[in-house]
Amino acid sequence: MPLSTSSNFARPDDAFRAIVEAHRGFTDEQSADFDAALVLILANHIGDIDVLREAIVLAKRRMTDGQQQQQQQQQQQQ
Repeated sequence: MPLSTSSNFARPDDAFRAIVEAHRGFTDEQSADFDAALVLILANHIGDIDVLREAIVLAKRRMTDGQQQQQQQQQQQQ
């Protein structure tokens, strides 16, 4: 099963809001713990190590791309 990167939600904004709301009232540490628990629960639900590995690569790439964009914006502002 290949990794699906398009939205599978009929109402993706509702899914995003549900995740954001779940963090309400958490400290930064609690929020990070919650994210880790949620990731592990969903990874188990997927149950496919190849899809999980693909998702990890994609997430890392997005983090790296986001950091590079931030650095470029900071350089442009200087």
